[in-house]
Amino acid sequence: MKIVIINYGAGNIQSIKFAIKRLGYDAVLSNNVNEIKAADKVIFPGVGEASSAMQKLRESGLDSLIPQLKQPVLGICLGMQLMCKSSEEGNTKGLEIFDVDVIKFDQSVKVPQIGWNQITDLKSPLFDNVTEQEYIYLVHSFYAPVCEYTVAKSSYGVTYTTALQKENFYGTQFHPEKSSTAGEKILENFLKLSS
Repeated sequence: MKIVIINYGAGNIQSIKFAIKRLGYDAVLSNNVNEIKAADKVIFPGVGEASSAMQKLRESGLDSLIPQLKQPVLGICLGMQLMCKSSEEGNTKGLEIFDVDVIKFDQSVKVPQIGWNQITDLKSPLFDNVTEQEYIYLVHSFYAPVCEYTVAKSSYGVTYTTALQKENFYGTQFHPEKSSTAGEKILENFLKLSS
């Protein structure tokens, strides 16, 4: 199985690569359009700020490639947010895979949310053999509101989306690679999805 982690200069890609290795698979880091197209599974990571990350995607032509991919694609953290319609962070237009706008947590909670939180309402093959109320690891100031594509939720001042799914596209606001056994299971479930 060929697993490609999109390397566009906005990601904490080594920890994802190590997590995949622990599961017994190898992943390639690449921003090559043909290599990404040929992959069985694509992981779209992201750490950092939305507008500069989108700029990097545009410069490499990946902004038009990613929405056209037909194999399972997993966006992580900022990667998931960039798959949405837009983000309030830097007033950024996203890849528009998920028809939802990413917004900032209001002043009632401390931002960023950093640390462990529980996931509920699990509705995707990503969460096979993962229990409700499982703890996952998050670092974020912006979130996707609950919408028709929501397949997991968390609460932090408000109930919000922690995972999205539409056809072959999946997104997690949390970092599966940093979420202990539950995160490892979620990554493994993604890698075992049939195309």
